[in-house]
Amino acid sequence: MNFDYLWQGFAVALTWQNLIIGLVGCFIGTMVGALPAIGPINGIALLLPIAYTMGLPAESTMILLAAIYCGAEYGGRISSILLNVPGDAGAVMTAMDGYPMAKQGRAGEALALSGLASFVGGIAGTIGLAFFAPLLSGLAIGFGPAEYFVLMVFAFATLGSMVGSAPAKTLIGCVLGLMLATVGLDATSGAYRFTFNEPELGDGIEFVVLVIGLFSISEALIILEHQGRGMTVIRELGRMTARMSDIVKCTGATLRGSVIGFIVGVLPGTGASVSSAVSYTTEKRISDTEGTFGKGDVRGLAAPEAANNATACGAFVPMLTLGVPGSGTTAVMLGALMLYNIQPGPMLMVERPEIVGGLVASLFVGNFILLALNLPLVNIFARVLTMPNWILVPGILVLSIVGVYSTHASVFSIYLMLAIGMAGWLLRKAGFDMAPIILGFVLGRVMEVNLRNALAISGGDMSILFESTISIVLWCLAALVAILPVFLSRRAKRRLNAAAAAASAAAQ
Repeated sequence: MNFDYLWQGFAVALTWQNLIIGLVGCFIGTMVGALPAIGPINGIALLLPIAYTMGLPAESTMILLAAIYCGAEYGGRISSILLNVPGDAGAVMTAMDGYPMAKQGRAGEALALSGLASFVGGIAGTIGLAFFAPLLSGLAIGFGPAEYFVLMVFAFATLGSMVGSAPAKTLIGCVLGLMLATVGLDATSGAYRFTFNEPELGDGIEFVVLVIGLFSISEALIILEHQGRGMTVIRELGRMTARMSDIVKCTGATLRGSVIGFIVGVLPGTGASVSSAVSYTTEKRISDTEGTFGKGDVRGLAAPEAANNATACGAFVPMLTLGVPGSGTTAVMLGALMLYNIQPGPMLMVERPEIVGGLVASLFVGNFILLALNLPLVNIFARVLTMPNWILVPGILVLSIVGVYSTHASVFSIYLMLAIGMAGWLLRKAGFDMAPIILGFVLGRVMEVNLRNALAISGGDMSILFESTISIVLWCLAALVAILPVFLSRRAKRRLNAAAAAASAAAQ
């Protein structure tokens, strides 16, 4: 296996500029992750336009965004343990045993243990990424426009797992993203589509405007809406180091969580919320012989934390090698590459190995930085939780407006961002997830271009989409991914109904 790209990546990641960028990204990401409900997507959405306007090269921007992403996965545990309020969806399971430990006066131990588990999960996920990226990129030579189009179909089929309880809303969000991607000048016909005679829309809706509007502005409105919610921070952290007996006790849980997290992360459309839940329930089934899970068991804390960070690294595998985002956050990072006119996909490692290698190498370095930051500075991060909303919300709005204006120098872009933010807030109140909209927007443009190119090659013959072995395999996978959740859901309902009927019969 050729690891030349990785050695080239370490040469990129270990320059003093990129080391500073990674350190700043890790610090910001941890603080963003510590704030309840903010999450990595919002941190990336706010920092992306700043990085772009600073003129950073593509590899440095990706290192910054990856550091924020992984830092937020580390930081999410802080509010889960001290507040019983998850920093993001992936930290929900951390609160199950982390908060009980904090109430027992072991908050510092819980934070230290979760930091170590996060480190192991992050390193394990990065090793998996380093091995799997070259294997998948080896398929690059077989991908043409038809294969790319079918790959996008497969990506859309995986969206059902992103919001499994509301497949209709997931589909609507995906369609909204596709519709937004069609706004602007049609490159093939030269016609303006859905611009409503507004010249500023001629180039389409800019990615930065859409991301900041959907995530940051809507998040600020959500915070204002729920600002009356009271939270009590546990300030007595106690011992700030983990006991060796606890480290040994949760070693198996940490390793199992790392493996589960990476595997789930590689699957497009899943994410940390799925991996942490699978890891926690698996560990409970294996290890909870005394009924201590949910009461402050270190294994119940370590397993989901390792899974969270392994998933974050695993999500880069389909993004870097196939151009298919593994999560909502990597969908934003996929769009960031497009800002630099870089086409993500199977040829990325061949054409721009310094970007792939630099990102993978920075994940190795970043996990050591995060471990060094999180253990001694956890008191500082804990104080961030007490930041009042009258500081937090205006700060988000100011950064959003400055970021959009500095990128596009257009007042119209600010108005459009605010309008999108209001629409995003209403959609979130209605129970819609924003990730399918972003995926639909990012993948829709690639899908349309490759479909047109494939049909141009075949003279309009649709059979070109079913000719190659790769296309046929991807069609089959897309059908399987789309149908399997429906089958499993119906099977689970039948089992529940049978169990309820048996219980009713026994009661009679």
